[in-house]
Amino acid sequence: MKAYIFPGQGAQFEGMGLDLYEKFPLAQELFEEANEILGFSITDIMFEGSAEELKQTKVTQPAIFLHSVILGKAMGDAFKPDMVAGHSLGEFSALVANGTLDFKDGLSLVSQRAQAMQKACELQPSTMAAVLGLEDKVVEDLCAQTDGVVVAANYNCPGQLVISGEVPAVEAACEKMKEAGAKRALVLPVGGAFHSPLMEPAREQLAAAIETTQFHTPNCPIYQNVTASAVTDAASIKQNLITQLTAPVRWTQSMQQMIVDGATEFIEVGPGKVLQGLMRKIDRSVVAASGTVD
Repeated sequence: MKAYIFPGQGAQFEGMGLDLYEKFPLAQELFEEANEILGFSITDIMFEGSAEELKQTKVTQPAIFLHSVILGKAMGDAFKPDMVAGHSLGEFSALVANGTLDFKDGLSLVSQRAQAMQKACELQPSTMAAVLGLEDKVVEDLCAQTDGVVVAANYNCPGQLVISGEVPAVEAACEKMKEAGAKRALVLPVGGAFHSPLMEPAREQLAAAIETTQFHTPNCPIYQNVTASAVTDAASIKQNLITQLTAPVRWTQSMQQMIVDGATEFIEVGPGKVLQGLMRKIDRSVVAASGTVD
C-alpha cells in the first residue's frame, strides 16, 4: 500500500516551485490563482525571494502547501494514495490530496492559520528546542518538572523530540535534558511555541475559519497528528485539525500505525526530504522516496 506524506514548516528553499510553474500549465494556473486568493504575489517570493523572505510564517506555510499540492496534481494519474499524512502544516496538503478539502479552501485555511500563529507568537516571547538521544517519557517528565509552560511538541522519530513553550522554561528544560544525558538540547531559530498551550489564541481564530469551511468525505484515510490513527469522518477531521495547534505532532506514532495498517511505500510530496530521513530512523524496512513528475 502507498502512503503519501507531506512536509511542514522548515522544508522551504529558494526558488521552490519554479520548475513546476515552467513545466506544467496546470501548475501555472494554480499558482496564479493562489496569488489572487492570498492578495499578494507569493510566486515572486517563492521563485525569486531570499531565504529570509521565505522564513516569514505568513509566506512559509502557504508556500510549502502550494509546492506540495501542486506537485501532487502535476503527478497526474501516478498520484494514487491508499493513505495520507502531513507533518503539522502538511496535514492541510494531505487533506487536499485525499479530497477532504478543495484547493481554494485549503489555501485559505493555511493562510489564516499562518496569520493566527504569527499573531499568537507576538503575544508572548516563546520558542522551541530539539532534544536528541532521550526516551520520550524522560523528555515528557522533565518538561513536567520545569516551571512555566514547556511541553513535548513534535515526536519526530525515536530519540528526536521537539519541545515548545515560554523562552525561560524551554531554556531551563534544555539544561535538564543535557544533565539527563541528551546528546543535544538545542533552542531552534523559530519565533514561537507551536503545538503548545501558547497557541490557544491561534486555535480559537482557526477554529472559527474551519467551522465555516466545507469538508468532504475523503477518498482514503488520513492519519492525523493528534490521534496518530486513520480518520475518515469529516467532522472528526475538522476537530483534530483545530486541536492540532495546541497538541503535539505524533509523527513517529502515525508512521508506525500506517505500517501496521499495511503501508509498504512512503512517498514524500513537497519540498525537501526531511520526512524520508525521519522514516529511515522510524523503520528502515519500508521504502521512502520523493514524489516526482516527468
